[in-house]
Amino acid sequence: MALQTEFEFTLPKGYVDDNGEVHQHGVMRLATAMDEVLPLQDPRVRNNEAYLVIVLLARVVTSLGTLPKVTPSIIERMFSADINFLQDLYQQINELDDRTVQVQCPNCGHEFEVNIPFMGES
Repeated sequence: MALQTEFEFTLPKGYVDDNGEVHQHGVMRLATAMDEVLPLQDPRVRNNEAYLVIVLLARVVTSLGTLPKVTPSIIERMFSADINFLQDLYQQINELDDRTVQVQCPNCGHEFEVNIPFMGES
């Protein structure tokens, strides 16, 4: 089974370009470590931490409608509802899968799931 790395989406409102065309359908790819590290070096992010989401989404949204490229300036002109949608999608597709394991009590034989903490979580 191949790992799914790209996910299609439809924005709730859609990005309206300078010609009035609405772009709703797009693709987001899984984020890499560099996608999360490089934006931290961006001067816009250093001046305003809230800008991180703009730069990050511009890196992982690989297509939107008929636009040739998705840039931070496009993301920053999106409606808030669409930004919230993309942030939720980002969280959903980049979450770790199968963080639980099935175990069996050595005394009674009862089977249950145990959550495996990730990097310092408790």
